[in-house]
Amino acid sequence: MKPSPVLDTSERRITLGGLLPGLPRVLLVVAAAAIVLGAVLGARCGDELRYFFHSYLVSYCFFLGISLGALFFVAALHATRAGWGVSVRRLGEIFASGIGVLAVLFLPILVPVFRGQSSLYQWTGPEGIGEGGALLDLRFKAAYLTVPFFALRAVAYFAVWWLLARFFLKHSTEQDATGDPGLTIRMERWSGPALLALGVTGTLAAFDWLMSLDAGWHSTIFGLYFYSGAVVAAFAALILAAIGLQAAGRLTAAITAEHYHDLGKLLFSAVVFWGYMAFSQYLLIWYANIPEETQWYRRRLSGPWDWVALAVLFGNLLIPFFGLLSREAKRRKLLLAFWAAWLLVFHWIDLCWLVMPDLPSGGVPPRLIDVCLFVGVGGAYLAGVCYAAAGRPLIPLKDPRLGESLAFENT
Repeated sequence: MKPSPVLDTSERRITLGGLLPGLPRVLLVVAAAAIVLGAVLGARCGDELRYFFHSYLVSYCFFLGISLGALFFVAALHATRAGWGVSVRRLGEIFASGIGVLAVLFLPILVPVFRGQSSLYQWTGPEGIGEGGALLDLRFKAAYLTVPFFALRAVAYFAVWWLLARFFLKHSTEQDATGDPGLTIRMERWSGPALLALGVTGTLAAFDWLMSLDAGWHSTIFGLYFYSGAVVAAFAALILAAIGLQAAGRLTAAITAEHYHDLGKLLFSAVVFWGYMAFSQYLLIWYANIPEETQWYRRRLSGPWDWVALAVLFGNLLIPFFGLLSREAKRRKLLLAFWAAWLLVFHWIDLCWLVMPDLPSGGVPPRLIDVCLFVGVGGAYLAGVCYAAAGRPLIPLKDPRLGESLAFENT
């Protein structure tokens, strides 16, 4: 292992410092304006805001996935005691802290639920859960898909996510001041339960917020399908954030080609795992050929959505698989940034493919309203992330494994 490089710990190198000091406020203003404009455009669609709420859900799940994937990354680093990732772990902690803003941004999704409208979830309308078909009686879901229980579960999910994100960020930044190695041990002990809690809550949230768009359809793999895509988005976002900060003169010695190489390997493995989950879900439903299950794919593999499905297959799996396969692609920042941005775009398309076909009109994005809501939700989320990063070092300065991370080399 090479000796640890000398790390410039001056404020202008390891913090945001004076970099765009008014950015969070600007982002919040832009976000509010974009969401209002999206609501106006949604009202003009004349569909009782159905397109608005579905498009909002797509953008919301996009940024929620980044936070949940980042939280998974932080917990996994502690669970495996991976010294190489210390230099980039704080970025994951900051992205995960956006959960607080996302909890507030979830309120528009609850609006049609509490009002008993079927603009987003048909089971909240007057017709309720329905009766189901010959092979599936939906009445057994009636106790689960109720408005109070739906809201209570959402509160529980956000409570778990916020407490975990706060736990890791608080202990990590406290260690910057005290240098207490016991804080690392405490985070490692809680990393296993944290991963378990993330798996359970992430799966149930995917069931509640995405799968229940069609209450008559179910898939036991759907939670992993969503979460694997979220991890892809998180690794892509971390790569772009690190490259952007280095372009602004931050973390220039803390994050090296060796770290990008490992982040690229993690991104590649997440892409493969997402493909495995997508194929497994499709294969099981295709093989069983049960009408109540195949109708979900039938809507997504007909008309214009057939082309979207092909775009997801090639853009989210096959093309980046070969693009990220080489060692060179993981060590060249510009090339890795290209694939990270590529995967974020196709992750958004994948979420559109999951959500938008449940609209009666079957409208295919992108439209101006989709752009407005993406900017609105994303602006508010990034404002929260920037606020969490302000005044904090962008690396864990006194983590006992920081030296190992700085001197890390791939073999």
